Amino acid sequence: MTVRSRLRLQLLLGGTLLALAAAPAVAQTTPAADPAQTATTPDAAPPAAADDQQGLGDIVVTATRRETNLQKTPISISVLSSQGIADRHVQSLFNLADGSIPSLRVATFEARQSALTIGIRGIVPYDQNQTARDGGVGVYIDGVALGKTQGLNAALFDIERIEVLKGPQGTLFGRNTEGGALSLVSKAPSGVLGGRVNAGVGNYGSHNADLHLDLPSFYNISLKFDGVYQHQDPTVKNPLTGSTGWNYYDRKGGRAAARWQPIDGFTADFAYDYAKDENTPQYSQLINYNPNNYAVGTYNAAGALLLNGAACGGTIAAGSTKPVCIAPKAPLVGVHPERQYVADVGVPQQPSVDITHGFSANLKYKLAPWIELRSITAWRGVSTDQWDNSGGPERSSFAPFVPNTANPTAINTTGTFSRYSLSFLRQHQFSQEVQAVGSIPQFDYVVGAYYYTERASEYAATPLTNQWNTNGTAYTVRSPIPGNSSAITGANSGYQQYDPSCNNTLGATVPQFANSCQFITRASQASDHNYSVFGNLTFTPEALSDVVHITAGGRWTKDDRHGTLFVVNNRSDLAAGTGVVAPFSFKNNVSRFDPMFNVAFDATPDVHLYAKYATGFRAGGANDRSLQFNAFGPESVKSYEVGAKMDFLQHRARLNLAGYIMDRSNTQFDFDYFDTNGSSVTNGSHIEQTVNAGNSKIRGIEADLTVKPFPDLTLTGSYAYTYWKAPSALNPLGGGVQQLYIVYTPNNAASGAIDYVTPIHIGDASVRLHLDGNYASSQYSFQLEPTKTDASFVMNGRLALADISVNDHNKVTVAVWARNLLDTTYIYRRSAANSTPVQNIGANGQLVSTNYGGILGDYANFNPPRTWGLELSAKF
Repeated sequence: MTVRSRLRLQLLLGGTLLALAAAPAVAQTTPAADPAQTATTPDAAPPAAADDQQGLGDIVVTATRRETNLQKTPISISVLSSQGIADRHVQSLFNLADGSIPSLRVATFEARQSALTIGIRGIVPYDQNQTARDGGVGVYIDGVALGKTQGLNAALFDIERIEVLKGPQGTLFGRNTEGGALSLVSKAPSGVLGGRVNAGVGNYGSHNADLHLDLPSFYNISLKFDGVYQHQDPTVKNPLTGSTGWNYYDRKGGRAAARWQPIDGFTADFAYDYAKDENTPQYSQLINYNPNNYAVGTYNAAGALLLNGAACGGTIAAGSTKPVCIAPKAPLVGVHPERQYVADVGVPQQPSVDITHGFSANLKYKLAPWIELRSITAWRGVSTDQWDNSGGPERSSFAPFVPNTANPTAINTTGTFSRYSLSFLRQHQFSQEVQAVGSIPQFDYVVGAYYYTERASEYAATPLTNQWNTNGTAYTVRSPIPGNSSAITGANSGYQQYDPSCNNTLGATVPQFANSCQFITRASQASDHNYSVFGNLTFTPEALSDVVHITAGGRWTKDDRHGTLFVVNNRSDLAAGTGVVAPFSFKNNVSRFDPMFNVAFDATPDVHLYAKYATGFRAGGANDRSLQFNAFGPESVKSYEVGAKMDFLQHRARLNLAGYIMDRSNTQFDFDYFDTNGSSVTNGSHIEQTVNAGNSKIRGIEADLTVKPFPDLTLTGSYAYTYWKAPSALNPLGGGVQQLYIVYTPNNAASGAIDYVTPIHIGDASVRLHLDGNYASSQYSFQLEPTKTDASFVMNGRLALADISVNDHNKVTVAVWARNLLDTTYIYRRSAANSTPVQNIGANGQLVSTNYGGILGDYANFNPPRTWGLELSAKF
């Protein structure tokens, strides 16, 4: 306890001294924050003098539910502006996986693009891609929280800014924001006729187009329409004719927005959006083989496994480390430590389809000078048809080269491989938030209430789509219908969702699955109801010359979640003798209060210091990959933060600093295994159980620097240091105590950018040059594995001849862009599950032994290769 307290005190004092030492000035060049944060500050000050507009301008944010100057808002915020989005050619959130904002971590869930993992400050979920689970970072679109990460990688519409709010945001944003919030803010209708059209082409068959149209206001109504289309061919080809390769996407969507202002002080914003994203996962490839150097046998003409002419045989005795010999690697499967562009083995795969849509109504009425009433009403839905066959023979489902439990030296006679992960999820949500925001002498306040309800259902299957011959020199593609043993010779479209001929007992108890078959591995549904009231009050004592601002806030939340697991990994024997699945149910209720205290001090007009304490939590739920829908409770975090925001050199430089300590209690960790036993009732299934495994510690320092040495040049740099310590815990599935790891959280991450803009005498045009570089040290990508990914460094660039005047109203921009400019190759996700002890599974699906050394090797996912293109944009 003494060591822990001393470390906390040292970090807090060190951050304060660092801020004071830099006191000649400072501010942040990370663009600004958004409609949901947890801090309070006075109303936005008038823009600071910028030396004839040659210095850095102010950034206005709404982190405190009111418009404030970023530099006077006592919270750590990073923002990517619309220009930054264009310069980096950010078309979807996965493009931010390169680390453009160091504290924000974005990765795929498993290898798939249809669901993303979002983390801030070490709060990164491993598997929230389920019906009854949440992440620890809230994702918002125009102030509306998204309940699921499926469909999160859809095309971005006309985004004004992307705001990253760091640290617990529980007071003003609510549950599931213990790490922070990611907020996307759309451009509102202007009421002035105008628009923009963009079109581009690039390598890998990519092409894109988008249209943004503002209509002139009529009868106090302004309308805006956005349409987007994005396409890229696979970057890794699939040898199976008729099947889609890997890292493919085809995105399209539209958004319509209306703003109604019938009287002074009243604004009503309405919006509807629809997006369809067809995509395939990143490719999983084998990067080494037989790392434990076991003796490798050979097959004779009769298919017997031999070593030096003698038959391999026998079973592993207790305590033994390896068998007499292991089966050889299939000749068709290669070892590829570098990026592959063509897979070794073709597998059936079609694009996953994510559809997201929603409607929102945002009303504001200035009732009196001291109060504004607000209402945010929203309905959203997402549907995902997932067809993910990323592994082929490179994953742990690779048989016959995984031994069976009876004779570890023998092959699995089924010879099946390549797990097709199929999921069909439907989710819809409704939320209603009301607020009262205002100011009276010496006080600023925000009070409100929030209601959220959600319902999600999913059924899934994991058929093995391919089958080896006896020695791995050839393979066939199996039936597209799980449970059908007949093979077919051509390509197939994967999984047949509905088969009216199947024996269906599920529909008797679950009407929405009345047309589905029982060969699905799991089917579940869950509902969530969330109620909360919240408030923030900021006091600025006149006696202290209006330079001290004291904020106290809190949020009371009641969260009620329940659900049912109807099918458990193809098992229909759960109600013995009846032939009918006995559903497993869970209920999870929590009521809690999350406080926040913030003291801000304006040391000078350009130096602002703050200290903050806040708490947050991630709701509990249940894991639908478990065998019994095992429930787990909420986790919570306490955060201590100090920071400084400074402008200096006559507003030509900004430096923002933050140091924080976070203690997380009852951390939700996932324990899992993949069943490769061909005789098991759960063969081919991913078995997982989530428990509240213990306490985690996270500490960090963040710095953002912007320098504008002369009007044409802007230099930016950001750095995030993150230290974390996770507990050890007993594996509930067996296998003893295991050390746990926090995923996708590098100790060191940094980004830097150069922006040069200079006018030229060609139709009032200018040349815009942007270069950015993004670094991250190695990190873990699995909670149970000590294997690390590669360190990474990625550069992006864009060169544009911008705003060429065609006439008095129209301007054209021509640009060339490149992502991963240096074509850097690194592994962002790596598993040694194939190399470490194989988990032998008993008949009841429990892990019973880990004493067999793995033979296959590590598999990995590489970052996307270099992409580049040309783009033409016209404003009218």
